[in-house]
Amino acid sequence: MKLQDLLAETARKFSSCGIESAQADAEILLSFVLEISRGDLLAKAVTGEEILGDQLDEFLILAERRASREPLQHLTGVAYFRTLELKVGPGVFVPRFETETVVERALQLLSEIPVAKPVVVDLATGSGAIALSIAVERPQAKVFAVELSEDALNYTRVNFAKYAPGAVLVQGDLAEAFPDLAGEVDLLISNPPYIPNDMIPIYPEVHLHDPSLALYGGSDGLDMLRTVAERGLELVKLGGKLVIEHADMQGAAVRQILLDLGWQDVVTGKDLAGRDRMVSARR
Repeated sequence: MKLQDLLAETARKFSSCGIESAQADAEILLSFVLEISRGDLLAKAVTGEEILGDQLDEFLILAERRASREPLQHLTGVAYFRTLELKVGPGVFVPRFETETVVERALQLLSEIPVAKPVVVDLATGSGAIALSIAVERPQAKVFAVELSEDALNYTRVNFAKYAPGAVLVQGDLAEAFPDLAGEVDLLISNPPYIPNDMIPIYPEVHLHDPSLALYGGSDGLDMLRTVAERGLELVKLGGKLVIEHADMQGAAVRQILLDLGWQDVVTGKDLAGRDRMVSARR
């Protein structure tokens, strides 16, 4: 079968299943099977090259799984985040593009901290996307991260070994982690669970495949956000900074939580779509 025809047919199928990134997903999946770049794939498609035999069979199986709304990242085993190529799969939260703007805000705040080797803590690190982005882009930072789920840590450990073997990764509850760092942290960052328990996420990839531990944050979705804000009072030094990701409708509520706890310079930040996405504050 010609690559060009297969891509078009697969993109139509994905689109009919409600996949918004249908064309891109078809290209990524086919380039994964052929073990070539998307650019090389498109070049081969234009020249009329074909896919045959086992490779075609493998692609059709994976395409059927994607059409059933299994995450593309689970099929390829990879999630791209800023400069990173992260190992992911069932049991770990797949990092979202929106969180890249949260990291951008954290890096901006780090640049304002007059410390040669700032201490950075990531609570509920998941795949390690946030912590590892900071470790790679600010190599002078001393990065610490905690994750509760052993299923997630199967991937996180691989990612830390690849990108930041000198960073500290521990398994544990974010409410209790790193007691030895009390009052020593320059920047605390977290993307905690923030979906209300009775809310079903829109995308099947999320509610069917992302771990519930990484999604749901109590009756109003704010339980873990409160915990992070409270934990920050113990960990962050005076003058240190905090960045928390939240849902776009939670901006006002999260600001109030921080203000009530005594945080200063509480500011909501937006993602690239202009939606409230994070809050930053000063201890």
